[in-house]
Amino acid sequence: MHRRQALKSLASGFGYLAFASLAHEAAARDASSAGQADVLAQQATHFAPRAKRVVFLCMNGGPSHVDLLDYKPELNSRTGKPLNSDNKVGGPKLLGSPFQFAQHGESGLWLSEVMPELAKHADDLCVIRSMYTDVPNHSPAFLQMHTGSFLFVRPSVGAWALYGLGTENQNLPGFITLNPPSDNGGARNYGSGFLPAVCQGTRIGGNRIPDFYAALLGKDEEPGPPLKNVENSFLSRTEQRQQLDLIRSLNAHKLERDVYHPEIEGAIESFELAFRMQTEVPDVLDVSSETEATRTLYGIGSGLPSDRFGRQCLMARRLIEAGVRFVELTAPTSWDHHFLLQDQMTKSCAIADQPVAGLLADLNQRGLLNDTLVIWAGEFGRTPYGQSGSGRDHNNKGYSIWMAGGGVKGGLAYGSTDEIGYQAIENPVHIHDWHATILHLLGLDHERLTFNYGGRNFRLTDVHGRVVQGILA
Repeated sequence: MHRRQALKSLASGFGYLAFASLAHEAAARDASSAGQADVLAQQATHFAPRAKRVVFLCMNGGPSHVDLLDYKPELNSRTGKPLNSDNKVGGPKLLGSPFQFAQHGESGLWLSEVMPELAKHADDLCVIRSMYTDVPNHSPAFLQMHTGSFLFVRPSVGAWALYGLGTENQNLPGFITLNPPSDNGGARNYGSGFLPAVCQGTRIGGNRIPDFYAALLGKDEEPGPPLKNVENSFLSRTEQRQQLDLIRSLNAHKLERDVYHPEIEGAIESFELAFRMQTEVPDVLDVSSETEATRTLYGIGSGLPSDRFGRQCLMARRLIEAGVRFVELTAPTSWDHHFLLQDQMTKSCAIADQPVAGLLADLNQRGLLNDTLVIWAGEFGRTPYGQSGSGRDHNNKGYSIWMAGGGVKGGLAYGSTDEIGYQAIENPVHIHDWHATILHLLGLDHERLTFNYGGRNFRLTDVHGRVVQGILA
């Protein structure tokens, strides 16, 4: 097992109740005496890591792979024809991509014209074109992408990474999520589940509601960063310290009385972390100190559609530079293009293309890309057949994501879907395989990174998963 088992749960069954209670209390006392802060100390990896940190660019809604990353000339040639030969009259018809594809870089990677800035980094991209997941609905698929399970409350991949590695900066959270969506599982997507509470993601901001609903409701939520109210203007540092010591003693007394109370342990460490954050967070999240050239690189500028997401990407770079282990940021646009695909896809890419390309360029020029794993992924892809004449439906059977840096091969297209992009057929990669590979790149064996809960050892990949060796540099 990777680490000392900090917490034990009661075993089910009356015959073992007394024994389990004693074991449970002993383990809980051990965990309480050690403190949850120990979880955040830097941990030894199972083997030499290729990546030290992760930036996860979450494309909420399911980007269409056949319009972005998976070139399908056969699909284009069969536009308007039935999905298959025995298709009934009135059934779905194939819809070719309205966008042109071209080869880019020395690798000749095929990419869509709608992402011109990203295409300049083709030789850094490792595109997995054979992803598949278990369900075609947003909320469960989104949860499975983040936690490995669409049925049960489980720790998120960011929480597992923090639990396995610890943090590099005790004054900042080890796992931060910028502007996460409130739907599709909400906080469960960055939660710690049964892992120690300090492993959960720290939310900064909240993704705005879509323009249509904002107009309908007459409101729009302007996102965080910067983190509001992080500084205390009413009490001095000495007075805050005295206040926290009092609260800590009261919580410690309750914890001693209850023996096992992870929520209290989490609260104690959260208060302490918040106190320490005051010295660093304001500066880290302040992008005004960046040069004009850097801001332009990310697409930050008056009136640009990429401005908002560009700021998030720039903050992500600043956070990992400061020692944050895992940063997730959600694009402020939905990729759920059931209607008006050509128009909406163009708008979505105008928001995300420049910031993502700027992040890759910035990491590269700072020497950070080699040991930073950058991930671009949505919960599934889209169908090769049309919907409502101008859009695409959900498709969990085959889709594309890409990764860069952090020990993956650049300029690679791994696996493939069938000739129309409907189903993964060559080197299929399941969500569990993808999670196993992320942990492997971080120096963690997904089968050994476990936590004992409810009488069994749990892991991110449950009882599944294999490392995708073909994408490793």
